[in-house]
Amino acid sequence: MSERSIDCHAHVIDHPRFPFDDGPGYKPRPDEHGPVEHYHATLSAAGVRHALLVQPSCYGTDNRAMLAAIRDDPRRFKGIAMVEPDWDEARLRRLAEAGIVGARLNLVVYKPDAVATALAGGLLDRLKALDWFVQVFATDAQWAAIAEPLRRSGVQLLIDHFGTMAPAGALGHPGFQAVLALGREGRAAIKLSAPFRVSEAGPPYADLEPIAAAIVAAFGVEGCIWGSDWPFINLPRRPDYGDALAALARWLPDEADRDRVLWTNPVRLFGFS
Repeated sequence: MSERSIDCHAHVIDHPRFPFDDGPGYKPRPDEHGPVEHYHATLSAAGVRHALLVQPSCYGTDNRAMLAAIRDDPRRFKGIAMVEPDWDEARLRRLAEAGIVGARLNLVVYKPDAVATALAGGLLDRLKALDWFVQVFATDAQWAAIAEPLRRSGVQLLIDHFGTMAPAGALGHPGFQAVLALGREGRAAIKLSAPFRVSEAGPPYADLEPIAAAIVAAFGVEGCIWGSDWPFINLPRRPDYGDALAALARWLPDEADRDRVLWTNPVRLFGFS
């Protein structure tokens, strides 16, 4: 991988140093350990310069593990936190000062009503005032319900993992069509990340080619970023870090387009230097 690369989806999971919270969410097994030291080694071996860390559901809104990683290497890392709906602007600004650039709403394995509670509590207004991204992980059916209220909120959206969980029927599903509409309107960026979570086949994830083509057509190359989803938790088989990158070359055969997705776009969106 080129040094002009940024991994825009990875998690720090370090249970011995930072115990999991007792709320909802997937609790990784001991063999799914992902301390920041291991991630540094993975990035260096792959030639990846920066990363956007994403708060995993196992920690809920206790962002300490991610914040510690950013604090120890603020040039390499920025983060997407998980926050409570009632956190005020001062508390959110402290997170911004610590390297956080957005908040994640995880409707799949954390709180299915996350968008509704964020709206009811005025959280999206506060996030918009901070110019933060609102990163959303949702099923196709959930996207069909939440796309319009998110559109009306005016927040900057960051869409997880291709914006679908069912590639076979995605092109005809109202949820995925709502995701594509957000891209055409320039209201969102999308992650071509974790193809092993979306694909119903193994590498090179050929069944995702029509999905990726529809995404690039709707979002433009400038609306796409890439992420690995390291350390690959809650999967029957651990994928190889390079597989998702190899697939990116199939979806974006032009080297200049891949450079924009891997480097130019995340630098512009998140302020990496």
